[in-house]
Amino acid sequence: MEFKMVQKEIQLQSRGWIPTFHDITADVHKIVGDSGIQNGTVSVVSHHTTCSVMIQECSHDFDTFDLEYLQHDLLDIMRGLIPDFVNEGDYRHPGPIHAQFGRHVNEPGNFTSMNTDGHLRSVFFGRSETLTIKDGKLDLGEFAHVYFIDWDHVRARPRQVNVTVFGTNDALESRKYNNGEVVNTLRKFSDEEKAYMPQYDEWKLRYEGDKLVMRDIRFD
Repeated sequence: MEFKMVQKEIQLQSRGWIPTFHDITADVHKIVGDSGIQNGTVSVVSHHTTCSVMIQECSHDFDTFDLEYLQHDLLDIMRGLIPDFVNEGDYRHPGPIHAQFGRHVNEPGNFTSMNTDGHLRSVFFGRSETLTIKDGKLDLGEFAHVYFIDWDHVRARPRQVNVTVFGTNDALESRKYNNGEVVNTLRKFSDEEKAYMPQYDEWKLRYEGDKLVMRDIRFD
């Protein structure tokens, strides 16, 4: 069985002023299809420390911020955990040395380092996803899409997503694990754990009118 690897870079443009959600599903599908790889995996990885990759359902409806409803719900949750960087001093980062480093590498202004919220959200959310390729197609399920999230909203800027496809052109044997039977992951009790205990007899119940009364309840 021979293995093959293909790498591509997707170039994007984020708008700034609010986190940008890029739907790159069609692009990843095309990269997988063009690779010719029939069975394997594809990794979708952010090139940037303030960006994430997400696999999630497309919620179809858009609001006035051009965000799908599910995306804006997620943004609201992240804002609750990690508030937007609005005022200088909201976070410890950036310090004076980091700000000077930004000027040293020709950042357009100190404001570009005021993206601590984007860095922290990326850490919480993760920067990559790995998916399975089956018979030449991306296994996303029925409704899932691939999104690239740019949490950094201090300015509009170009972004890059790295896509690596790895696998084989060969057909595979049956994918059925355990002959396709459902794997029972529920807790299983031993006979000892289910054994009779004398304390059970100390629970005596009797009725007095319409009331259920418990008496002689002792656990020694």
